[in-house]
Amino acid sequence: MCLAIPALVTDLEDGKAKVDFGEGVLRKVNVSLVDAKVGDYVLVHAGYAIQTVDKEDALETLALWKEILKFEKDTGS
Repeated sequence: MCLAIPALVTDLEDGKAKVDFGEGVLRKVNVSLVDAKVGDYVLVHAGYAIQTVDKEDALETLALWKEILKFEKDTGS
């Protein structure tokens, strides 16, 4: 199974973007496959932005991930 996580594009330079996954997690990813601009949300898989996504959908997905990770932390799963 492959997973792609939404992230906010905060900076663009030469086909690379600094993205924010939330909770202070910042990474640089390749955005050559999408037409992204600062302020857009993108789905990131294996260091590549593979699709732009609607802000509402991105925030909902990030909230669900946060809930899943909290549950795992609380239950030790």
